[in-house]
Amino acid sequence: MALTVVVRSGDGPTPSTITFDAPRIVIGRGEGCEIRLPDPSVSHRHASIRQRGNDYVVVDEGSSNGTFVGPVRLSPQAPRVLRPTDLVRVGRVWLELRIEQALPTANPQATTREIALALVAGALGAQGQVLVARVVVESGADRGRELALSDFERTYVIGRAPETDLPITDGDASRRHVELTRRGQHIAVRDLGSKNGTLLDDQRLESGKETPWLPSARLVIGETRLRLEDPLLAALEELESAADETMAPDESVEPPPVTSDAAPPVGVEASTRARGGPLVEVPLAEAPAPERAATRSRTVDVLVAVFGLVVLTLSLLGLTWVLRSN
Repeated sequence: MALTVVVRSGDGPTPSTITFDAPRIVIGRGEGCEIRLPDPSVSHRHASIRQRGNDYVVVDEGSSNGTFVGPVRLSPQAPRVLRPTDLVRVGRVWLELRIEQALPTANPQATTREIALALVAGALGAQGQVLVARVVVESGADRGRELALSDFERTYVIGRAPETDLPITDGDASRRHVELTRRGQHIAVRDLGSKNGTLLDDQRLESGKETPWLPSARLVIGETRLRLEDPLLAALEELESAADETMAPDESVEPPPVTSDAAPPVGVEASTRARGGPLVEVPLAEAPAPERAATRSRTVDVLVAVFGLVVLTLSLLGLTWVLRSN
């Protein structure tokens, strides 16, 4: 059985999901965690989920603000067996844990990084801040020129042609030299078969092949040197390196609504969970049972037949009286 983790907190339009099939999964704010949650209330190494036979257990790793399964706070290093669908809170962040038959996420390291960046972007967007990656010409004839990479899955072209997204006046550049694509929170660069080639961090790019561009690397086209600035990554690094924020003792963190078809998570009232019905009971008018409906139908038929016999009898009596009078 695999373990699917759904991040129920955050300002994104849909919950972030990642599936593991591993004996140990670490949850925290640090870069080395399998699930990175960039919230200051989450400790750098907050909790872990471990496989024990066919079960999974969750363990608080001595976090500052505790680990909760539903309303129950776990004691540090005291394992608790997870049910097939549980709501777990680390700091202010709610996680839904599903134990299910599912394929593991293909690249969990990249996916958890994407989730962390998406959480930061959502939090900043909720505050009215929009952080956009951009390419800056660091040296060369066009030094200081910039290209904002604001659209996802859009291809941006850099080259000597004036119709490119970032035209450069470098004689060694081809008219359409390289293209950039923003995929999620990654920037991919691809050489378009340029005459003089492209270097990324002193490594020549293979023509036609996409290569991730990390902000620490420099892209070189002829005499032009470009750098990638991604303020979202900088914000993530700042959050990950910050000290833990201690939550107030009376701070309330409401659990998210249950939207899946699976059983309600721990923390839902026991009788509701046993019924498997809605969290709020809706009173419904009692529908007649099939037997009662059939009995009612037969009663109506008998009454109609009796009424018909009465009418027929009265008609015969009236006819007899008329004949005798004549």
